[in-house]
Amino acid sequence: MEQFKGLQKSLYIWTDSAELDKRVQSLKTATGGDVAVENVHRLSFSSYANSSFDLIVIECAQLTDSYVKLLHMLKPSGKLHLFAYVGPAASLLQEIKLSGFINCTEDADAQTLTAQKPGYETGSSARLSFAKKTSNVNVWKISGDDEELIDEEDLLDDEDKQKPDPAGLKVCSTTGKRKACKNCSCGLADELESEKSAKAATENAKSSCGNCYLGDAFRCSTCPYLGMPAFKPGEKVQLADNLLKSDI
Repeated sequence: MEQFKGLQKSLYIWTDSAELDKRVQSLKTATGGDVAVENVHRLSFSSYANSSFDLIVIECAQLTDSYVKLLHMLKPSGKLHLFAYVGPAASLLQEIKLSGFINCTEDADAQTLTAQKPGYETGSSARLSFAKKTSNVNVWKISGDDEELIDEEDLLDDEDKQKPDPAGLKVCSTTGKRKACKNCSCGLADELESEKSAKAATENAKSSCGNCYLGDAFRCSTCPYLGMPAFKPGEKVQLADNLLKSDI
């Protein structure tokens, strides 16, 4: 009983009344506090408040459904001590653990079992915070005092510094060909359309006399090839757009 020294309030639950006063006095001397007495058969009818005792001692303890009641009667971290128990110790320890007690131990030599109530009140609750902790540490912050920085100009060569040709910009960024975008605003669409019209007009130009290829000496006054050099029969000739328009 020396391990219970200093506990202020204890409950002694007895089975045999023989020398009861002697056992109660021995417990009072060991703890140095007050000791209440209760018969094991009257325990279910008792009306002790929750968290009333620092220690509960039971003699001739056996498997019972009263261990949960004893748990409520003990203060947080209170002790339960069983001696001269009836039945296998393993079964009693299992029953005590299932009732909510912790730190259950057995002293086979003294034939005693000791358990403890958790350090919180039965039925108590606490708020759980699932908010993520934020850190103010800037992991990307670099001190330039000890770091040798690279000059961005050194990363550019002469080709990178050349100004691009505006004509070369009028190409598709994917294929590299001259192809106007759907919403072209650089003038490439108009330029391509003009070239297409001129090409179609040239292909549709036909000679009425059949002597156009011989030169100006053999051409009519309204010949579209007037002023152009002679060419071989069947040779494709590109005409300027203004030659295909009437002067009147």
